[in-house]
Amino acid sequence: MDAPAAKAYILARLRNELPEARTYHSLEHTLDVYASAIGIAEAEGITGEGLVLLKIAALYHDAGFTVQDTDHEEAGCTIAREMLPTFGFDVRQVDLICDMIMATRIPQRPRNKLARVLCDADLDYLGRGDFDRIGAALFQEMRTYGVLRTEREWNELQLRFLERHAYFTPTNKRLREPVKKEHLDRVKKWLSANPVDSGQ
Repeated sequence: MDAPAAKAYILARLRNELPEARTYHSLEHTLDVYASAIGIAEAEGITGEGLVLLKIAALYHDAGFTVQDTDHEEAGCTIAREMLPTFGFDVRQVDLICDMIMATRIPQRPRNKLARVLCDADLDYLGRGDFDRIGAALFQEMRTYGVLRTEREWNELQLRFLERHAYFTPTNKRLREPVKKEHLDRVKKWLSANPVDSGQ
């Protein structure tokens, strides 16, 4: 399998075909998830073929947004199934990659160690210092696509999401969970300080 060629192909496609309005699901996000997946995998002792497949899954996990706005995981798997065999990946390897991609669909349901790493990498920012900056990009994207309108709606969504979310790997439970709880507390404080306007 020619992983460098598979990487170059999808990065060029993401760079050229992702809508500009995708301020969160962007090339930057894909590269962030890719780097996070490598870091978590190293801490979790993943090497060899598993690491190669994980890296490719990270690069392809949001590629479906180049094709459609909904069910992007399935669209990403379609791209992977069409293109990865041309780079020497066999059916078993592509199946494992697609299993990882599908596991990132919310609510996340990883079925193996590789998928657990990718799921944690995809939402790694929830427990990092750049939470506000990345969250602002997601808020902007959701407003652009009409998913929500106000900052209060955004923080109510963040509250629900952070309360329900849990990391899967020992690495992220240790490194990210404590910071994520701090972000959750700040969202709760914002909502308390900005009550719903009864005149709305």
